[in-house]
Amino acid sequence: MDEEAKAELLTFLIVGQLLAYARSGEWMRTDHLIESCQIWLSSNGARCDWLDRAKLIEACRQMSQEVYTLPLPRDEAGLLKLFNLDGGWFLDYRSALVRDIHALSLAHLRAVDRQ
Repeated sequence: MDEEAKAELLTFLIVGQLLAYARSGEWMRTDHLIESCQIWLSSNGARCDWLDRAKLIEACRQMSQEVYTLPLPRDEAGLLKLFNLDGGWFLDYRSALVRDIHALSLAHLRAVDRQ
């Protein structure tokens, strides 16, 4: 996967984490994050090796808590608006918040690559 696809997957995982936290008050377990990765990969016709998936899941854990400090909807209904649910669980990139999270994801991936 190229950098852009990784950023999109990381954004999807972060928004999923925010939605899970709004629903239950807890962050997703590892098995749910793995399943979310598989859903995104399948929906987007992408492939990603296990090490890259593990790195993205770890980044998601850290970044979700950071993103949660931003002004964003805290309820399930508000967070569901970040998805375009017509035909699947695709993020709505017309949303400024989705674009902001994507920009943070891309910046994180670039920072990690520089290390």
